[in-house]
Amino acid sequence: MPKKPSSNSSTTNSNKASAQPRFHQNARELQAFGTVTAMMPLQLEEPVRLEMTEQLNRLLADTMTLRDLYKKSHWQVSGATFYQLHLLFDKHYEEQSELVDTIAERIQLLGGISIAMAADVAETTRIPRPPKGREEVPVQLSRLLDAHEIIISHCRELAERADKLGDAGTNDMVVSDVLRTGELQVWFLSEHLVEAPLVKAEPLRESA
Repeated sequence: MPKKPSSNSSTTNSNKASAQPRFHQNARELQAFGTVTAMMPLQLEEPVRLEMTEQLNRLLADTMTLRDLYKKSHWQVSGATFYQLHLLFDKHYEEQSELVDTIAERIQLLGGISIAMAADVAETTRIPRPPKGREEVPVQLSRLLDAHEIIISHCRELAERADKLGDAGTNDMVVSDVLRTGELQVWFLSEHLVEAPLVKAEPLRESA
């Protein structure tokens, strides 16, 4: 007579490799947000990594917000300088996108969890939310410069703190990548707010 299947055959079969996709899966989190893994061979103590990942997540949220503000400005810019600013805003957007990855990867490298979703970014960022509608170019530029100022100020504080705690990697990333990119972008934006003649230069005035 044929042998009867054992009572756990269905369980055994379900563990075998199959081409059938498994949908709607769920499980507990592998690591909670706001924590770092206990053992990392980085020569950085857990309290240091906790503080750095917390600060870097704030920087990440602001950088993601600035990135999206550049894309909004790219889409909605108008006026006589449309072409130049349309291209410049998109270039800065791409550069900020690279910084987002750099910061997020640093957080993960330190054993932490990087912020990721838009709702969480909105709760964390300190950059004011712009209106949905289109604004004048000087206002767009001012918003971007104000956002840069928030990030640059945080970069200087974070770099100093990282150096004090012995986290040379975070210090180098913040200064070499985030701060220097931000400073360069601020320069390019600021020059568009200089009130200079476009076609006819102002005549020289004779000294009294």
